Amino acid sequence: MLGKTAGGLFWLFRYMERSENTARMIDAGLRISLTRSSAAVSEWTSILNSTGLQNVYLQRYDTYTGPQVIDFLLRDETNPGSVRAVVEAARNNARLVRTALTREVWEAVNECYMALTDVLANPVSDRDLPRVLQMIRQRSAFVRGALHGTMVRNDMYDFARIGTFFERADNTARILDVKYYILLPSIMHVGTATDNVQWETILRATSSVRAYQTLHDGEVDPKSIAHFLMLDRRLPRSLAFCYSKIKDNLAYLETDYGTRHPSHDLSDRVCKRFSTFDIDMIFEYGLHEFIQDFLKDNAALGQQIETDYRFIE
Repeated sequence: MLGKTAGGLFWLFRYMERSENTARMIDAGLRISLTRSSAAVSEWTSILNSTGLQNVYLQRYDTYTGPQVIDFLLRDETNPGSVRAVVEAARNNARLVRTALTREVWEAVNECYMALTDVLANPVSDRDLPRVLQMIRQRSAFVRGALHGTMVRNDMYDFARIGTFFERADNTARILDVKYYILLPSIMHVGTATDNVQWETILRATSSVRAYQTLHDGEVDPKSIAHFLMLDRRLPRSLAFCYSKIKDNLAYLETDYGTRHPSHDLSDRVCKRFSTFDIDMIFEYGLHEFIQDFLKDNAALGQQIETDYRFIE
């Protein structure tokens, strides 16, 4: 496969995953702002930090208000990370690799672009916001479903899956990094009031509320949440799960091409970290430090995959 095609597939599915993640972040922030207005500014700031867009935001705005942040994340033309911008980027990549996609995948991406371009042409009203956020999540799911249901399990499928799980792991790690102070055991040790709303926000932003409640009988515990989102291989958005899939798909590429690259070794090292560290060891090492190390390794892996498979030719 041409490196340009591999890169197009990788980024197509990174962008689709990013649009869904942004919608979930907005939904979580909206719930905090509605239930605890005093924490609204802090929550919108943390969401911009989690998406890595705070500096871009501050180039245009000097205050944090819900409608302003929501519009910025959904449709602002100056924001290259807005939902509208990343969905357009996904479609452009889909056009680039059109012959590598089934008709169903292409149509799902194209319909996603047309539907969201229409609903995001103007500012979204408070009344319509829940519907629009649900539409963004559903359209991303349609693309993912078309991929699973119609694509041959070959190198093209592998690059699409690597892009999906790479972006998903990055998103989960960034949410944990911004919110890690909520999960520190010291909060409970010093008798500070536990903030169940904030803990639920972490789970909601990663689409993990129901899964966590099912597996933990609804009991909210900060260390259990951290373990769930980092080490639990049953959760499709945990760091361990995402990297197990990245490792698998890179292994398939190694078999198909008969070549092992540095990216395979790097993904193996990250996976080994998740199998050798338990949550107590992570807290002892430092939750923030562990996540920061992961984010650096994740970024390095993305660059290495781009180099190994010659995305830019």
